[in-house]
Amino acid sequence: MYAVFDNHGKQYKVIQGQIIKIEKIPGNIGDKIEFKNILIIYDKNQINIGNPIIPGAKIIAQLILHGKNKKIKIIKFRRRKHFRKTQGHRQLFTNIKILKIQYLI
Repeated sequence: MYAVFDNHGKQYKVIQGQIIKIEKIPGNIGDKIEFKNILIIYDKNQINIGNPIIPGAKIIAQLILHGKNKKIKIIKFRRRKHFRKTQGHRQLFTNIKILKIQYLI
């Protein structure tokens, strides 16, 4: 059984027990969270597609880790003007473990 859910404008395909990295969400490590924007649930021979979401479906997950990704460098440059500007950015993320995919038929 797998499901596709939407979080902060990004879609994730998950199965039960999987650990995934998503955009940072508030909460403490060990907290349980629910995602209710379920787009697709596939279970053996049955597929349920939401319009746009499936009512009554939810994914229960547990926060595992908060962290920062590797630094990316942003460089702004103008030719012949001796102008250079460098910036760095580290995106925050959260690792979650999918505990349960619930769907009431």
